Amino acid sequence: MNPSNPSTDSRFRYSRPGALLLAACFSFACLPGGCGNEPQSAKQNQSPAGEAVTEELNAQTVVLQPVEWPQSIRVQGTLYADEVSAVGARVSGRIREVHVQLGDDVQAGQPLVSLDTEEFQLMVSQAEAQLAQARAAVGLGKDADQPIEEWNDTLDPENSPPVRQQRALWGEARASLQRAGKLLEQGAISEGEFDVVEAEEKVAEARYAAAINAVEEKLSLIGVRRVELELARQRLRDAVILAPFDGAVENRLVAPGGYLSAGDSVVTLVRSNPIWFRGQIPERYVAKLAVGLPLQVTIESLAAPVDAVVTRISPSLDLSSRSLSFEARLDNADGQYRSGIFATADLMIDPSSKALSIPISAVSRFAGSEKVWKLTDGVARQVEIHTGARRGDLVEVIDGLADRDAILADATVGRIARVVPITLKDVSQGETGIGSAVPVGDSAPAAARTGKPLDTLVGIQAN
Repeated sequence: MNPSNPSTDSRFRYSRPGALLLAACFSFACLPGGCGNEPQSAKQNQSPAGEAVTEELNAQTVVLQPVEWPQSIRVQGTLYADEVSAVGARVSGRIREVHVQLGDDVQAGQPLVSLDTEEFQLMVSQAEAQLAQARAAVGLGKDADQPIEEWNDTLDPENSPPVRQQRALWGEARASLQRAGKLLEQGAISEGEFDVVEAEEKVAEARYAAAINAVEEKLSLIGVRRVELELARQRLRDAVILAPFDGAVENRLVAPGGYLSAGDSVVTLVRSNPIWFRGQIPERYVAKLAVGLPLQVTIESLAAPVDAVVTRISPSLDLSSRSLSFEARLDNADGQYRSGIFATADLMIDPSSKALSIPISAVSRFAGSEKVWKLTDGVARQVEIHTGARRGDLVEVIDGLADRDAILADATVGRIARVVPITLKDVSQGETGIGSAVPVGDSAPAAARTGKPLDTLVGIQAN
């Protein structure tokens, strides 16, 4: 025995009856329908090659035509408050009183937190005293009963006491110089004595000019003291922290007795009227997004959607998600919307769009596949389609059918057969028509057998 010959190897020996049985099983598996793997729908859609379809089927049909089908997309988003502010202190100080609590409604200008004001009042008194001192230095008195705001700081330097004194001395020096000149002409005094008198006149003139400069400097100091007084008063006012706008307290951050530095936040204030829905749309719809497009915002806690329009659009896309942000304004006078709530919106990106639509009853679904019975030369055959959005009893056809294609209105009665359209009878008038007609016969669609009028099938017509 040759070990290399498989025919003599025991591993490849078959008995004759066993070989015949194996061949019989293989032949049976290869017979038509023997494998049992072909879908039932595929067998229904087949007819013998070259054999004409003679079976007739009485069924209602519909013809596709474009209809008004506004294009909309559903986006997810969040409600955001109109304004959110962490109100802070403008001055440092110890907290004396907190006037608000969480959730309190406040008006613009209403006190939120008060600081101790004793130190600030002392600073105001000090600034007032320094201002009075500067005024007195140039001869500007004050009326004890007159407010500082009404003090007149305008003064001609020539009228100030120091300037008047130096002006008088200069006048005397000029007179002395004139007398000395006459005496020099008469030979009563020497040249040296005249030079001394002339120098004294020049010194008096210089002192007069210096007095004017000193008064102008003191007048400028009065302005500085007045500004210091206003700053001291402003710090006193800032010791009471006020609400910058109408809103509600979202968070209280401080308590009496605490110390604040300038810039520290005391409360978080939000304004929720109006409130804003902020969503994002994919990049492929960016060209169609525009201010004024309508949308319906749906909030889980509310029964009915809210109508709004696109109000703001971001100038650039989010590079991480390749989407564009937009906002829609919602009136919230009654406060039923809260900032941070999740919401969805149906955005109408093309109100004038048209599409093909068919009754949902015309579509059969199996294992993720959608099919309809399409009439080709009067014979019904199954074709695969892709559908889109549903609206009522209609569904949008994205692919698989074309304008003026005819299909069976009820997929449950479909089979490969020559279709004879059912005569429509107007129940109310007893005449043939389409209006509110219903099909006659047991093969009518389920929707029709319930008595639903065909005029609700927008964009289709019955044959």
